[in-house]
Amino acid sequence: MSLAPLRSLFFLAFMAGALTLGASFYLQYGALLRPCFLCQVQRLFLASFALINLIAVLHKPGRSGLCLYGLASMGCALLGAITAGRQVLLQNRPASQVGDCWPSLQHMLESLSVWQAMRSVFNGTVDCVEINWTLFDLSLPEWSLLFFVAMLILGLMQVSRLLFGRHLRLAVH
Repeated sequence: MSLAPLRSLFFLAFMAGALTLGASFYLQYGALLRPCFLCQVQRLFLASFALINLIAVLHKPGRSGLCLYGLASMGCALLGAITAGRQVLLQNRPASQVGDCWPSLQHMLESLSVWQAMRSVFNGTVDCVEINWTLFDLSLPEWSLLFFVAMLILGLMQVSRLLFGRHLRLAVH
């Protein structure tokens, strides 16, 4: 099996990640939407995802290298999906169950330990539950969750092709 099609999938994943990252920066600086802490964490996983896929394309590794890049890419997609899923859950909770507003991530890291700051971020703040932009009735965290799940599925396809040496086929009877 040629490894070139697998590198093409890494390029496709990189382009999807880069376009999504560009859209997030447009929404922040062009549409003036302020990202919450969970959005910033999702953006970090998105940037890591795109960077790993870009390196996989440029590096042109062998079979084991492609498998490692695929697993790293899937790890970023999984962590991004968990973070986005947490924000979707927070957005569906009553406002009375949401944590207080923190001044900034930098202030949290200065006044709390890293683990306490991460726990506070995942417990959510008032900023994380606001839905201030939708497209087709889906909020940004829901779109982010869809993206990360799609990239996780793409990663599973890549790794399965590497490990099993063939395409996954659905049985049609």
